[in-house]
Amino acid sequence: MEMRRKDRILGEEEILEILNKSEYGILSTIGIDNSPYGVPMNFVYEDGVIYFHCAKAIGYKVSNIIYNSNACFTVVNDICLQPEIFSIKYSSAIIFGKVSIVEDEAEKKKVLEAIVKKLSPENVEAGMKYIDNNKSKVYVLKMEVTEMTGKGKK
Repeated sequence: MEMRRKDRILGEEEILEILNKSEYGILSTIGIDNSPYGVPMNFVYEDGVIYFHCAKAIGYKVSNIIYNSNACFTVVNDICLQPEIFSIKYSSAIIFGKVSIVEDEAEKKKVLEAIVKKLSPENVEAGMKYIDNNKSKVYVLKMEVTEMTGKGKK
């Protein structure tokens, strides 16, 4: 679908900047009853793929992904309310793709290390030990990107 406000379209470089500096976004999936489900998730963007981690349990998110791998991920940054003109400054990225559970142990460890380096750069050594002790308790989810859009108002 074409974006209505063409003056607010962001390019790929700006979208990647949003993904690289953001700490979390909302992952939206569809359940077996066709109900939408959105959940805030930490993530990392690596090698053209968005990765997430979560507890190794079957809740809404994981069961939805098993049922229907199609998903949407939304990130919003640089929010500045402008109440005097009833507006807002922002930058956002919406990513569409298919999500799967990472089975390869080497890929899983690499992603968990990338998440530690992004979200806890001052604690990398402790994070690596934490990963080694807990990687069997988590899923790593991989979102293969099929489309990315970005929008912003400066």
